[in-house]
Amino acid sequence: MPDFGLGLRGDSERRHDHRRKRPRQGRERRHGDRRRAGLRTLLLTAAALSAPHAARATASKTWPTLAMGSVASGPTPTVTVDINSFDAVEARHAYDEFIEEAAAKYHLDPAMIRAVMQTESAFNALAVSPVGAMGLMQLMPDVAAELGVEDALDPRQNIMGGSRYLRQLLDSHRGNVKLALASYNAGPGAVKKYGAVPPFKETRDYVKRITGLLANANH
Repeated sequence: MPDFGLGLRGDSERRHDHRRKRPRQGRERRHGDRRRAGLRTLLLTAAALSAPHAARATASKTWPTLAMGSVASGPTPTVTVDINSFDAVEARHAYDEFIEEAAAKYHLDPAMIRAVMQTESAFNALAVSPVGAMGLMQLMPDVAAELGVEDALDPRQNIMGGSRYLRQLLDSHRGNVKLALASYNAGPGAVKKYGAVPPFKETRDYVKRITGLLANANH
């Protein structure tokens, strides 16, 4: 007669005996497999780390990503930078490359570009005047926009834009350096109004200083 009580275990001894004799399946088997796999991993890891060459080889590889996005710990790469010497560049020559580029493109004397930079900002690329003129050649925002200068504090853009403006002013005054410089300082409208260097002390001092720098540079 079929035993309909097979689904119900007997005493505790029977249950333990039954587990020992029957093959493990399902969840029990998975737990056992994991325990054996874990033990095997620990033994292999210990053996690998005990070999001197293994640490070097492991350090050269990418450390594996573990579950939940964590990363295995390992040697952290370091970078060492040594500065053995430092050669200071004089401010007036710090932008020589851009000055030469602008002079060649707009057919200007490099000494004129450098003299304007020295007078306008003392070679300070981040200079901003109380009225908003910016950079090495002190470009006003509206003038910079007309010249296609997107960032007036960028040295190259500023020098190229300021040099282009000098070229335009020289052309409009038929090569007259004093009038071009006066226009750069006081604006073309003021020079046009007076037909000469405007009677402003600042502008006259400005023209005098730059022409003096040019004379010294060309001797």
